[in-house]
Amino acid sequence: MDYKKELLENKKVKFTATIEAEKFEAAIEEVYQKNKHKFSIEGFRKGKAPRKVIEKQYGKGVFFEDAIDILLPQAYSEILQQEKDLEVVARPDVDITDITDDGVVTVTYEVAVKPEVELGKYTGIEIDGVDTKVTAKDVNAELDKALDKASRIVEVTEDRKIKKGETANINFVGSIDGVEFEGGKGDNFDLELGSGMFIPGFEEQVVGMKANETKDIKVTFPKEYGAEEVAGKDAIFKVTLNQIKVKEVPALDDEFAKDVSEFDTLADYKKDIKAKLKAEKEANAIRQNEDNLIQAIVSESKIDIPAEMIEYQAESMAQEFEYRLQSQGMKLEDYLKYLNMTVEQFIEQYKPAAEQTIRVRLTLEAIIAKENIAVTDEEIEEQVKKYAEMQQKSVEEFRSSIDAKELFYIESDLKTEKVLKFIKDNNKIK
Repeated sequence: MDYKKELLENKKVKFTATIEAEKFEAAIEEVYQKNKHKFSIEGFRKGKAPRKVIEKQYGKGVFFEDAIDILLPQAYSEILQQEKDLEVVARPDVDITDITDDGVVTVTYEVAVKPEVELGKYTGIEIDGVDTKVTAKDVNAELDKALDKASRIVEVTEDRKIKKGETANINFVGSIDGVEFEGGKGDNFDLELGSGMFIPGFEEQVVGMKANETKDIKVTFPKEYGAEEVAGKDAIFKVTLNQIKVKEVPALDDEFAKDVSEFDTLADYKKDIKAKLKAEKEANAIRQNEDNLIQAIVSESKIDIPAEMIEYQAESMAQEFEYRLQSQGMKLEDYLKYLNMTVEQFIEQYKPAAEQTIRVRLTLEAIIAKENIAVTDEEIEEQVKKYAEMQQKSVEEFRSSIDAKELFYIESDLKTEKVLKFIKDNNKIK
């Protein structure tokens, strides 16, 4: 296979490849062998019709599309093997420009490549460190959480109206134009009034009801509501208030401290909370200071990132989120329906983070190259041993379970650790 290389604007490269007729013929034959059992030709047993007979009945190009699907990735892979110094950063745009009568295929690949980084200042930078001071407000917030966790919900027995902030145990049936709709019914449902759990206007109308009272509540579903069959429509909910429930919060005193902690006094409990918050803030500050320092260095650098690279990164991030959803038993399509969002909109929201991720990675890689930061075989071997121990495997077993790509990631992680140390050693956090 022959190909020509052309440098384009916007960090793109175009390859024009000419694929020999022999390779196209081999791909067509491969497709025929895989698919001949699908064809029923009069006079032949199913799967036994010669290729020429099938092509005569269905057209010469009956196997072309599948053959092209085999050829194009192979040709692209061959090109990349020849262009080892070229770092592509996205999927190529592929266009078949010609198929001659003799079966010679001409195809073009346009692909974005890794942009150059114009490093700015990356040593001698000073930034303000993250504040790790723990205030009384911080301690009180933790105490409020502990109080809330230790509180209990009790029924109000006095004859009075329910207030905002209290919990209503309700039965409800929703209808639109007198017809009940799916998902609009519930019994013994606990609803904290003011939580915003139900659609606007619902909770406000429950306020003021008494236990055992039944009331028609009129609401309008938002136009952007997830369920299209009720979105934007007026509805009536017949609501019965079964019980009024309130949160009973324990007193904040020494007895409370004894119940929820190892301490005998509230004062000692507060000291422990403050110490733990301090340690947590200091640990978080290390990561935040490092991030802020990196961002300061990135802002000094100039990188012209191809849009295709950002798109590809955003798609990868969206896919990672989809995998996490699947691990929780959820489907992305259901999640997006709930948010009233398209897949395209979902990916679009990742683009700012995707661009920043790329800028950080490319800047660190540029510093690694400029400072000749490298890792030794011994350091890689030591890291491999650690991973093997974590997985309770021997080094040989672990090495046999990973491929060259994963080994490359191990090496890259070690370089990243070194460049981060270099950055922290050569810059200042005040």
